[in-house]
Amino acid sequence: MIPFVAGWAVFAVFATAALLLARFVAPGRFELELDIYILAVGGLALVEVVLATRSIYPLEGRSALAEALEREPVEERRPPELERLERELTLATATAFDLHARLRPTLREIAGMRLAARGQRLDRDGEEVLGEELWELVRPDRRPPTDRHAAGLPPAELRRAVERLEAL
Repeated sequence: MIPFVAGWAVFAVFATAALLLARFVAPGRFELELDIYILAVGGLALVEVVLATRSIYPLEGRSALAEALEREPVEERRPPELERLERELTLATATAFDLHARLRPTLREIAGMRLAARGQRLDRDGEEVLGEELWELVRPDRRPPTDRHAAGLPPAELRRAVERLEAL
């Protein structure tokens, strides 16, 4: 607190010297000069008191109101549909049943929409347009696997099927 008082005292000495100088230069305006002196010294004293109080009681990082009004950060989530499709792809490489029951309907839907955008139909034009490997997966008369726990489609073949769909 001593630096605050010392700063104020130095300013008060300069202000007093300015008051005395003004008194000698313009002796008829003493009331105005005294008012200006009191305002200047009192204003600085007030600033020094605020600074001293602030050093004794420092500000908190944030007020409780500001913290209450702050929104929680939104977690960036991947689209649920993408996560579902990734699960289907993973399961389709594991078992033949998952390939037939889970991924095949999705592949049929995608192939049907891609062909419809070109003015074609999956069941009528699919064999010619999709290629043998992809058609084998999406053809309407494909039978369910006899061994449900047999290995699914190898990832390389599945990748080629997806790339073929994307190429449509």
